[in-house]
Amino acid sequence: MNANKSSTIAICLTGILGLAPAVGFAQAATTYSGEAEALKVTALGINVALADTGALPSGGGNLNTSLASVNLLGLASADVLKSTTSGSGTSSQSQASLTNLSLLGGLVAADVVKSNSSASCSGSTASASGNSELVGLVAAGQSILVSNPNVAISLPGGISLTVNEQTSSSGGSAGSTTVNALHVKGPGIDIVVASAHSDITCP
Repeated sequence: MNANKSSTIAICLTGILGLAPAVGFAQAATTYSGEAEALKVTALGINVALADTGALPSGGGNLNTSLASVNLLGLASADVLKSTTSGSGTSSQSQASLTNLSLLGGLVAADVVKSNSSASCSGSTASASGNSELVGLVAAGQSILVSNPNVAISLPGGISLTVNEQTSSSGGSAGSTTVNALHVKGPGIDIVVASAHSDITCP
């Protein structure tokens, strides 16, 4: 009888040890982060984020929001504000857009403003990228055509405009990027138009 008990214990231990690597492997998972905002305004006591998806859960999913139009005391007006962020499989992506933009009484205006960001895994290596799309951009009465990232433009009244503002980092298993299609700053003013953020951590 003792021999039978010993055999049973040995079989059970073998089964547990055999399952251990599989359990450990199952614990490794891709994690995500992302957020998109169509318009964020801080000025004259106003601090609002419009068409903001909120933060994407680490487990991924899909968040989206929209707003038909907005007019903030002449600081900013726009139509068809949309934002989305998602994460699944080997990628995370975000997008923000709006139309008929006017900032600071028309100092900066555009027909269409859109930003895109993405982060992805290739095996255990992460990478991230992003871009902006601008149609009919005008600043201080001058048409602006920009394709390169982080283009800085000085405007009257101590106002600065950054077009296609991008920050990113990637190395090893983690990658992230943030794209602000337009970023206007000045005395007491900070306005971000079409902001998209994505990041990912690979298993």
